[in-house]
This record gives sequence, C-alpha cells and structure tokens, in this order.
Amino acid sequence: MDRLRQRADFLAVANGVRANSAAFVVQSRRRDDDGPIRVGFTVTKKHGSATERNRIRRRLRELVKRLDVISMRPHSDYVLVGRRAALTRDFATMFDDLRSALDRLDRQPKDLVMRPSKALSSEKTPGASRKPN
Repeated sequence: MDRLRQRADFLAVANGVRANSAAFVVQSRRRDDDGPIRVGFTVTKKHGSATERNRIRRRLRELVKRLDVISMRPHSDYVLVGRRAALTRDFATMFDDLRSALDRLDRQPKDLVMRPSKALSSEKTPGASRKPN
C-alpha cells in the first residue's frame, strides 16, 4: 500500500464516491493502471490546532495499518478525511466504521461516472448574480 502525496491525486479522488462516518469520510476512486492501492489522509484546519490535526491523522493511519488489504479494492485510491470526533471516538468503533464504510463503497456501482466538479456544473456566467449598480 502506497501513500497519496500530491494535490492532484487528492483532487481526483475527491471526484469519486464517498462514504461518511462520525469520525471521518472515506473517498474512493478506481484507477485504470496496475499500481498498488494508495491511501491519503487529510484533516482541515477547522478541526483544531496543528497538534490535534496531527493526532487525528495518526489515528487514521493506524486504522489503515491494522486493516486487512482485502477490504480495499485493488487499483484504487482512497482518501480519509478526518473529523474532530476522531479525537475522542473509541478506536475499535472507528475500526468498525472504516470496515463498514469500505463495504458501502464496494456496493457502489462499478460503472459510476465521476461527479462533475462544482465549477463545471454551474452554467451561470461570472457576475450574473450581482445586482447592477
């Protein structure tokens, strides 16, 4: 299992399917190459100080380390987006949440088309919603 490190990879996974949990969100995207499973971790600044965000990230990394690789689809990328509840949630409960989230992602249709990004989905012209002076 490899790590996702480049922003472009994180953005590509963000357009895939997702499963929510109390302590994190799991995003997934299938790739067309024969590479290994890649996993990325992120926590936004609204979830605490740097120390708290790092603790959340460490807990998420440990979850993935303890998870069997069979639970994840081959040739896929995953991103775990941490939430503040990951600081206080029981580790065993988080582990069960991760397994159920991966099961829900597996039940998604295989031919699911990527969701269009917000920038591409709006057909308004820039400034059209502004009031005239």
